[in-house]
Amino acid sequence: MSEHPKLGYIGLGNQGAPMAKRLLDWPGGLVVYDVRAEAMTPLAEAGASAAASVAEVAGADIISVTVLNDAQVREVITGANGLAAHARAGTIIAIHSTISDTTAEELARELRPRGIHVIDAPVSGGAGAASKGQLATMVGAGDDVFARVKEPFSCWASLVVHAGPPGAGTRMKLARNMLTFTIYAAVGEAWKLAEASGVNLQDLGNVVRHTDKLTSGAGSIMFRDNTKDLEPGHFLYDGFVHARDLGEKDLGLALALGEALSVDLPLARLALERLAPGLGVPHTQKDA
Repeated sequence: MSEHPKLGYIGLGNQGAPMAKRLLDWPGGLVVYDVRAEAMTPLAEAGASAAASVAEVAGADIISVTVLNDAQVREVITGANGLAAHARAGTIIAIHSTISDTTAEELARELRPRGIHVIDAPVSGGAGAASKGQLATMVGAGDDVFARVKEPFSCWASLVVHAGPPGAGTRMKLARNMLTFTIYAAVGEAWKLAEASGVNLQDLGNVVRHTDKLTSGAGSIMFRDNTKDLEPGHFLYDGFVHARDLGEKDLGLALALGEALSVDLPLARLALERLAPGLGVPHTQKDA
């Protein structure tokens, strides 16, 4: 393979288009495809080659796929006229879509005997981060394949993490997204409590955004290597005990307020139950 492999990109929607745009200056060249011809036009006008079919992208060395779901991923890769039918040994097919964690694993196993490398590299950060080259991508691939994709992926991602073998990238992305949407659900409870208390929701939002900038939100505590209980003396122990003390106190107060206002707060109850074990420290009442 040449020093600068030829890149392919399939799927030029809200996420794929800005990612592909970041590859326009890649020395090995870029070929793009989307079922909507108009989606290819801006990239073609900027110097990319516009393919007439998925099969025409199969000649690229590293091919990115950003489509909607598992069915579309499988159709693009192993469909009747998909990439697998035309790609040569050594080709890397990277799935950037957030799909089932087993899909890339299964496709990698299926195409490995032919020397075609299917990897998963879902992204986090959104289209705005893609256009600035500031995405995070979590790559499930073998060591040698990861080494080949790291440089081109760095055109659109400022954080390229080797999560493990195929499938591991998606598993990391699912854990990350679970955190996001669980927080969103908790926001819904916070709104209900604030509204019932007569608090202005816009002002609450301003306070949360301001303090998240200072504390980095949930990421500010995510420095653990495993989920075993922490031992006293661990560098995180005292800080997490302090967080538990504050959390259990404040959650208890919020639940009391919710009860007084007849506002059901199931996530807050669960958080009070799970906060200490989640941090790996005892509940307050067990600290005699």
